[in-house]
This record gives sequence, structure tokens and C-alpha cells, in this order.
Amino acid sequence: MQQLHPLHTDIQKPERFTYPFCYEPHPLCQLAAREVQQYIATHADIREDADRGKMFGVLVVEHEGALAYLAAYSGLLAGRNDWPFFVPPVYDAQQPDGHFKVTEREISAKGGDKQLSQELQTWLFHQYQLQNARGEKRDLVDIWQSYYNRPKLQRKFPLPPGGTGDCCAPKLLQYAYQQGLHPVCMAEFWWGATTRTELRHHLNYYPACRGKCKPILTWMLQGLSVDPDPESLGFARLELPIVYEDEHIVVVNKPTGLLSTPGRIEDYSVETIMQQRYPGSIIAHRLDMGTSGLLIVAKSLEAYRPMQQQFVRHEVRKKYLALLEPADHSGLPQKGTISLPLRPDPMNRPRQVVDMEHGKRAVTDYEFITPDLVALYPHTGRTHQLRIHCAHPDGLRRPIRGDELYGTRGDRLWLHAAEIWFRHPVTGASMHFELPFPYDNMPLGNNK
Repeated sequence: MQQLHPLHTDIQKPERFTYPFCYEPHPLCQLAAREVQQYIATHADIREDADRGKMFGVLVVEHEGALAYLAAYSGLLAGRNDWPFFVPPVYDAQQPDGHFKVTEREISAKGGDKQLSQELQTWLFHQYQLQNARGEKRDLVDIWQSYYNRPKLQRKFPLPPGGTGDCCAPKLLQYAYQQGLHPVCMAEFWWGATTRTELRHHLNYYPACRGKCKPILTWMLQGLSVDPDPESLGFARLELPIVYEDEHIVVVNKPTGLLSTPGRIEDYSVETIMQQRYPGSIIAHRLDMGTSGLLIVAKSLEAYRPMQQQFVRHEVRKKYLALLEPADHSGLPQKGTISLPLRPDPMNRPRQVVDMEHGKRAVTDYEFITPDLVALYPHTGRTHQLRIHCAHPDGLRRPIRGDELYGTRGDRLWLHAAEIWFRHPVTGASMHFELPFPYDNMPLGNNK
């Protein structure tokens, strides 16, 4: 098997397989990834295409009592899916004389037909016969529709989107099962340029995409002992300091790592803490779980409604502080405005993408305080707005430190809601609160 590459190491294997949607890459995967990266760097025909931006993956396996690894890339690489160093696709639709390509050309010659194209795509998905660790097989359509089996979800996700089954993880697991190899751990990394749609960074590790891969991997990992979803383990019960309180509102200092509202699995949040203390209270706005700082809570619906109207009318002013990843500082004005419209990435939630045509307006003023510390003043409140406006090539071109979605994972997301201005929802008095960055824990002491 020329796709099987030996690993010469005394690194111990993990007890369980990687949970692919949230993980720290195991040292065995890091070792394998470095070898793949060296291979890419020394093969010009592969590197030229990879440099434009491509996801690669490694799967460490056991073979005849020894450790080895497999490598894969998402989609096509330089127009091919048959590079000998990497595992083959689950199903090869690129054969020029195969049914898919022949029919595709026929549809194109007729000027295109939406129904025929959909029928061909559905036929293709049925050819993806995916295995799991128990040796069972199901085709992609069956896997997809079994995963989204509730009527509402079936209407929303009737069939997989194009390209499903061609990501790294399904390719790697399928080949391992076919060859009788036992999966040990897995990781995926990005090679090449940070594109305007894929805010991923060279050699950073990333989880498998949820939109296309969650249904597939839920099936393919059956029969393996897999690490638990970290989100299912709950979060630390963090303290929630109060900055200001009266009979109508509370302003709290939300710590990093605490949800603003209950999540899909975790109930512990600012909202639930406040509702226990003050029944009927409602948070007036949200901060990302990783963001720290000032958050307003209304103690009653009567206080919440006028507070919400201020947010709707953009009358609340907010200042954030962000510590950016080190980079070349040339070419950026000391202060300015970023306007990049945003929309959700349906295939990779909770990530957001810049979409100049269909995105919602998102505007942020910025001003550098030091070369690495920037003040951010959002005019709109889109999900992940500040994180993307910092990381995007048409923004500050520098991710916020510790941003695992758009930059590099760290000990925390170094984004802090530092100041807020608003009118008291009951008295109408002007309110202003300021909360310094937790400088004592910052990795760069020269930002004080």
C-alpha cells in the first residue's frame, strides 16, 4: 500500500480516537502532519495548487502491530484525485468515460437541465458506499436522511450538498476500513493562502466541517471508542462579578469561557445565573463565550423592552479591546473603518463568511493603541463581526489572539468588551461603564 506511510516514533497512542469536531491534535498526528507538509513543500506540481489554499488531513493507524499514517486532501488537488501519496476518493467521479462525466457532458450539451442535473447528483451520492468500524455499509443518501430523520429537518436538508463525501476525514476512514487498518487518531490542517471566503491560516489545525461531515462521521465512527464531545462535558462554573446594580438593571463582568445564553447542550450561562438571582430577568445583548467584559441584564420585561429598542436603533455605543496576533504592521492606517458584510456559513456553523452580495451590513471603526492592541467600535452587532473584521484580508489582516475559528487556538480569545454607553431604560439617565482588559494575564506585557 503506497498510501500507507510508517511512523518511526516512541510516542504513545491515545486511549480513544479523536472527536473530529473539537480536538487538540495528538502528537502522533502532529508528527504525521509535518511529514505531509514536507512532502507538499518538495513537490512543485502539488504545492502550486495547494498554495492557493487547501485542507489536508492525516489519520494515524495501526498496521501489523506498528503505527503508520494515511494522508488526504479535500476535493481535488491540481485537478486530480489520484495522487499516489494520498488515499483515493470514496468514489471516483472524475473518470472521463464514466457514467457521471458522460452524463454531465450530455446535460451541458443540451444547455443544462436542473432536474437532470439533480438526478445525476443523487445518482452520484448513491455510489458513495461508506463503511463504519463495525464493517457495515450505507450509501450517502441513506446516511444523510437517517441523520436528518425528523420531518422539519428532512424538509430543510433533503439531500447532501455538492462535494459531500469528498472531505479529508471520510476519505481517510474509508480507506483505512477497506484495508483492514485500525484508526488511532486524526487531524486536519490548512495549507496555503488565507482566502477571502476561507479565513484559515497556513499550517493551523481545524476541526472537520459540521455541515457536510457531521452526518457522515457520526455513521463512520460507529464501532470505534471515540473521545467525548467536549461540549457535552459541561463548562466550569465561573463567577459572575457585578459592576453595577439598581432595581431595574444589572451590569456584569462576563468572564471568558461563560455562555451569554444557554447553549445546545450547556444550560449554565449569564442568563441562567441572573434568572436564579432575579426571576424574570433577561440579558439585553450577548457576547461570544470567549469574549469577556461588560454585559447588561434587565431585571424585568419593562426594563428590557426600552433597552432593546436602544440596541435596535444603534443608540448603544460599545468599545472593545482586542489583542491581535503578531504580524507585519506595515500598510495599515492607525485608525479607520472596516465594512465587510457577513452571513452564516451553513456548511460550517458557527463560522461566518464575508459575502459582498448576500451578507448583512457590518461596520466597525478601529484605532490601534499599541502595535498589537486595537480598540474596536462596532456600528452593527453581527455574529463574529469583530473577529472576522480583524482576521479578514480586507480588514486588519490579523486574527484576534486565541481565535480558534479564524486564527490560532490559544488559552483564551483576547477580546474584551471594555466600555459601554447607553440611557437607563427607566430613568433615561446617561450611563457609562468601563472595565479594563485583564492585563495581568495578557501574553504581551508591553501592551499595558
